[in-house]
This record gives sequence, C-alpha cells and structure tokens, in this order.
Amino acid sequence: MSARMSSEPSSQKTQICPTCGTRLAESATRCPVCGTDLSGKAKAGTPKRSEPSIGAARMPEVTLSLPIALGLLALFLVVGAIVVYVGLSAGLGGKTLTQKTPVPTETQTPTASPTPTDTPLPTLAPTFTVQPPFPYTVASGETCGGIAVRFGISVQSIIILNNLASTCPLSVGQKLQIPYPTATPPALPSVTLQAADATKAACDKVVVTVQQNDTLSSIALNYAVPIQAIKDFNGLSTDNVFLGESLAVPLCMRKATPGPTPTPTIPPPYPAPNLLLPADGAAFTLANDVVTLQWASIGTLRANEEYQVVIEDITADQGRRIVDYVTDTKDIIPTTFRPNDNIAHVIRWWVVPVREVGTDNQGQPIWDTAGAQSDQRVFTWVGAAVAGTPTP
Repeated sequence: MSARMSSEPSSQKTQICPTCGTRLAESATRCPVCGTDLSGKAKAGTPKRSEPSIGAARMPEVTLSLPIALGLLALFLVVGAIVVYVGLSAGLGGKTLTQKTPVPTETQTPTASPTPTDTPLPTLAPTFTVQPPFPYTVASGETCGGIAVRFGISVQSIIILNNLASTCPLSVGQKLQIPYPTATPPALPSVTLQAADATKAACDKVVVTVQQNDTLSSIALNYAVPIQAIKDFNGLSTDNVFLGESLAVPLCMRKATPGPTPTPTIPPPYPAPNLLLPADGAAFTLANDVVTLQWASIGTLRANEEYQVVIEDITADQGRRIVDYVTDTKDIIPTTFRPNDNIAHVIRWWVVPVREVGTDNQGQPIWDTAGAQSDQRVFTWVGAAVAGTPTP
C-alpha cells in the first residue's frame, strides 16, 4: 500500500505567496507566515464571483515583511536608548554618575566631660551721678585761679560754663556757675578697713631681693627691723628665705637707735595722711544719717599729738565748718551737719597731724602743725527728699 501511494502523483494543487514565497494550498486565503491576503488573487480562466460579506467590518490591517519588522524593532530600540541617555544627562546637569565607595566611620572614644564650675558674677563698679553746677558769688580779691583751686576744678571749666573771656575777668558780687569736680570712681572697699590693715597700708617699706649668703636675720640686722616684724609683714611661717625671693621690709617697725641719753628727740614732720574713705566725689543721700571719714595711720602718735580734721560746706552762701581733733584714724560727721534742703551740698575735708604746744587763757589747747596736710577730698550730701510735682 505504501508503494502505491508513493507511485501515484499528488493531485493537490498549491500556490506560492507573492510576498514571502511560501508554498501554500490553493484554497488558502491568507499566508500564515507574512499575513498576505490571498483571497483577492484572480485565478486564470475563472470569473471572480462576488459573495456577500458576512460578519462585522474589519479594521484596516498593515502587513510588514519580517526583515522590515526586524529593522523597525532595532530602530525603535536605538531611538529609545538615545532618549533615555539624553534624559539622564539633562536631569544630572551633565555630570557623570560615579559610584561612591563607602568610607568606614571611625569610632570615637568617648571623652569625659569636665565638671562644670560656677563662674562668680563680676562685681559691679559704683557709678556716680553727674551733679548740676551750683551758684557762687565772687567775693573781693577773688580770681578764677583761686576759685578753681578752692573747688578742685580747672579754670577752663569756669570760663566755658560761664561764657567768659579767655582772661577770665571777675567783679565783686558777680554770679558764677561752678561745676562739680569730676569724680574718678576708684575700687572702693566694701567695709571699713581695720586699724591694723590701715596701718600696714601706710607703713613705709622697702622691697629687697635675697642675694647669695643672705639670711632673714642678716636682712633684719641690716635694716634694724625685728625678724618677727618681717615675717608677719610677708606672711612667712619659718625663718627660711630663698635666693631671688622678694621681701618687703617694714621700716615703720624699725628699732629705736640707742643713744647716750634717754631723752626722746622730737620726730621730724609726719608725712601727709593718706585719705581712704569716702572716695573723692562720692554722693550721699537722705538715707545716710552720718558719714564716716577714714585715713591711713602715719605712725604711733605721741601723747600731745592728734589728727586735725577740717570739714566745711563749700556750697554757695553756706559757710558751715567743723574742726575735730582725734587720735583714731577715723572721724564721724554728726547728723546735725547734714543739710536740711534738697540741694546737693558739696562737703570738703582734709586731715593734718598737729601737736599741742600750750593752752590759751581759757584753758583750751593750742595746736601747731606736726606734719604735711593731706589731699583735699569732696563729696555731696542731700539732706531732704525731692518734692514731687503736684498732679493737676
């Protein structure tokens, strides 16, 4: 049977696709390879018969050969790659992406934080209120220079404040405006100095540097000062001194030089006392009942020697004055000397060492100067509250 089938010629007719050349059955209406429609091809000698269309209308079909399809696919991939590259370049600003190598983070050893300490607040320096000028009436024989020295101001300040000529001409009875002295705010002690501290501050001393082979006893013998005095003055706990060390030798504690007779000699004039409190230009108000004046000691006073303290109100048309004699290094101004009005009165004071040389016919001591006069200081004192402005 097999031999018979192979010997018989095939009676089935075929056709060739005009597009891709694939051999198809004669009854095929579409090429399964390229999709070419074969139904419209007219056969030779056979009239074309029109048949009614059955079913829904078809969408137009586009047929492409395999080489064209592959070429279009390749073109699409190339165009897509170019678009992606251009988009990435525009989004990164033309920068090339580089992969960063992660750097290992160094592990730091924890450091112990220091214990916080309290910072002390700075001590505020006292401030001084600028006082307005006060009136003054020129007396006979007074000049600008004398007035300036009396109130502790400059001649130029009087000329400028009163609009005077450069020669500063004055006449008796002329009214002047006197400016208050400009106060220099020093570092004021918060409390009154003790007598020992005031004496130490006023003690005359010399600073020496320990040289080779120097001892505390040799330095004390050289300056005739007790060893204990040098130790106390410098805060030494032993008699040991070191090369190059600086020591302050208190000459005010020098031993008396023995003489042929025990008769004491009159000491030379004392130095000017160093004024301590109140500071020059200080201001006191109604809250201050009394004002304490204080100065440094000039040494040990003898039985007939004292300090003369002069206190005067130099505000115009006042002329009040107090003269006290004390052996201590301070004097208290009584409340009776405080002004009774609301004007800031200028109070001036100074200290002079004096010695009693006799008595008058009323039994009062007669004093003579025993040393230099201290510098003059001034302060202001208001004795009454300022009246308020009545409300209408």
